[in-house]
Amino acid sequence: MSVAPEILIAEADPWTADLLAQLVLDVRGDARVIRVADGGAALARCKRRLPELVIADGELPGLDGVELLRQLRRHPRTPALPYILISKRLDAASVRAVRPLAPTAYLGRPFNAERLRLRLREMLPSAEGAAAGAPPALLVACLAEYLDGVREEGQGAPLLAAVREAVSQCLSCDAPDLGELESGFARDPQITARLIAAANSAALHQGTPCQSLAQALPRLGVARTLNLVLGMAVQRNALLRDPRLAARATRVWAVAQRSAEVAHWLARELGLDAELCFTAGLLHNIGELALLRSLQDWQDAGGALDEAELDEVMRRRAASFGSALRIRWRLPFGLRELIAAFYQLSSGVFSREALVLNLTGLLLNLPSEQTPSDLRSARCVSLLRLDPELLLRLPPA
Repeated sequence: MSVAPEILIAEADPWTADLLAQLVLDVRGDARVIRVADGGAALARCKRRLPELVIADGELPGLDGVELLRQLRRHPRTPALPYILISKRLDAASVRAVRPLAPTAYLGRPFNAERLRLRLREMLPSAEGAAAGAPPALLVACLAEYLDGVREEGQGAPLLAAVREAVSQCLSCDAPDLGELESGFARDPQITARLIAAANSAALHQGTPCQSLAQALPRLGVARTLNLVLGMAVQRNALLRDPRLAARATRVWAVAQRSAEVAHWLARELGLDAELCFTAGLLHNIGELALLRSLQDWQDAGGALDEAELDEVMRRRAASFGSALRIRWRLPFGLRELIAAFYQLSSGVFSREALVLNLTGLLLNLPSEQTPSDLRSARCVSLLRLDPELLLRLPPA
């Protein structure tokens, strides 16, 4: 397999399909990953060009993963085609029915992503001189045009530097519980946002939206959570390599975490939803992090970026990147309202939690010559009927 292999992923759930793609690219960065959402499209793709590997969901709509495998095995050229089947059917009868079709691997759902990654390393040996996850060459004339193109499809924020270590510890743990996962990942904006979005996906939707990591984790479960986090950690650009971008990201992360702490403390003091306020505070500036990640991609693809241009881009583009990200991931509307309130209060009716986020924004942007007590006349303080003495008890940074 000296040339770039083509890998076909047939998976209806976009979150699982994305995870599988990231695992493949972590093993073979030069692979061409083709994604389809039903068995009919997968079969049609194989008839046009046979891939080097198929990874299929056993419960695909229309032509399911088992029938897809059966159709492929009937063709004289495809008996040896590597085929990984992922199914929730683990009863003896289902396993016996599939065995004559000789799948390369039969994985139960939820599958263990780390074990699958090790299996993929055996099946997709690295090619000499392969471009390990190199981004495509630039086909645009300037940075502005590039950012216009990636804003609606970016991968979100990079990960905190300590997250890879937390992921490694959780994967090596025999049976991590949800409390350990929450403590390991609760301060990372990217993981928090992605897990909330996944918990609110159509496949897991249960009526009431999840608006915090504490609500999302029980719905996802330990195995699915670890799989999703591993998928984020192995992405080529999960960490920023440019020292300038990494330094800015560190400052943005610090502001996000301070915002989360202040919002949580204020909400708890006022008897409000402290977890929701923590989440909104943590995610309020995720657009800045997403933009920094896109700027790393721009440079990796050969684009130039000077300091003045970096300052201008961050000032003009961060808000739109954040808005596009929250909409694309379909974060709950109530959470998005609180994030918007961090920057300004709209006209009309808003919750007391929104007032807390607005006050948090004012506190974090307070000029150095002023003290929190100078905000006693602020609109949010008045509407909250806040005791000015409370502002003097604000926990130190």
